[in-house]
Amino acid sequence: MPLAEAIFLAARAIWSAKLRSFFTLLGIIVSVAFLVMVVAVIQGMNAYVRETLTGAIIGTNAFQVRRTPIVLGLLDDEEVKAIARRPRITREDAEVVGRAVPEAEAVALQSGWPTPTSDISWRNRTIGDVLVFGITPPYQIVQDYTFAAGEPLADPDVRERRLVTVVGADVAEKLFGDADRALGQTIRVAGRPFTVKGVTAPKGRVLGQSFDGFALVPLSSFEAIYGRRLTTVVSVKMRDAGEIDDAMARAEEAMRLAHRLRPGEENDFTIDKADALVAFWKSLTKLLFTVIPAVVCIGIVVGGIVIMNIMLMTVTERTREIGLRKSLGATRADIRRQFLVEAVILASLGGLLGVAMGWSGAGAVATFTPLPARVTAWSVGVALLLGAGTGVLFGVYPASRAARLDPITALRQE
Repeated sequence: MPLAEAIFLAARAIWSAKLRSFFTLLGIIVSVAFLVMVVAVIQGMNAYVRETLTGAIIGTNAFQVRRTPIVLGLLDDEEVKAIARRPRITREDAEVVGRAVPEAEAVALQSGWPTPTSDISWRNRTIGDVLVFGITPPYQIVQDYTFAAGEPLADPDVRERRLVTVVGADVAEKLFGDADRALGQTIRVAGRPFTVKGVTAPKGRVLGQSFDGFALVPLSSFEAIYGRRLTTVVSVKMRDAGEIDDAMARAEEAMRLAHRLRPGEENDFTIDKADALVAFWKSLTKLLFTVIPAVVCIGIVVGGIVIMNIMLMTVTERTREIGLRKSLGATRADIRRQFLVEAVILASLGGLLGVAMGWSGAGAVATFTPLPARVTAWSVGVALLLGAGTGVLFGVYPASRAARLDPITALRQE
């Protein structure tokens, strides 16, 4: 039997029992759709962290000198205790790093994690839970802030502990309705009066959370209100990404000398760049990638068993047809090919429907939730391969059973 004829007969048999075929494929459809959709969300998050989130948190072409590493969540208790014994990052450390990397575009000192929040009020209007950052002026360069109105914080603001602030676009819009109207106004931050010196241009949202709902205040004024942070961070921005690794090495050497660390002694600080945040995120997603195959395999196996049972039932229903074909000259190989092709087409159809459903689900996730989703070619290929492979694996036994039927016995079947 030619392959084309086998495909035609299989398609006709599937079409003649559409509802039964659909319910037969339901397990494969759901499993494949789950695979495509979850992988799309994870891949979308990976890309988002790599392209957007790292730049928003650390800054583009930048690295940080920190007391606590970004990967704190993966450390054991002893490592956490060792980090707690580290000295704070100070202004002197920022100066040391600045001297070690003179070509840096900016070297900034900023208040660390956890970032305090405060109600910000102006007249009878109040915004709650606004992030308050204490910074030195170069931080605004590290974060690539542009200004919709006014000007950035300057060195005299830090030296003289001025009560001035730069607010994000969301804060200006909610309090004043317009960036220009915000300039020169006195707002209350943590109960203290601050004069609005500038308003940054919108940066957008990250996973549904605005990156424009903040107030930047001089680090000296910040510490007068909240005290010195245990997690103050030095951020260094280079002009080109290719300069980062060399600058990090020089900054590390300078910090070791400043902290009087002996050769072989571990650093009492951490130097991180965006790659560290990406690696941290990917280490978290590895857990998902270990769970997903198990869940998908269970669904595929269940779907495959259903296909095998339905194909065995089909063989029983079509016993007379099989006997007639054999009496007209069909060989065992022809009969085996006919039913195996039918099982493969059935499972592949389930894979296709699952891919379509998963693709649509990923699109819905990207549209109606803050989560990004990117459907990748490899996940679609794996899904289709799973569908076809299930048909082959679970279609062999029913096809072999049909091929072994005795034509005389089959023709007697009513």
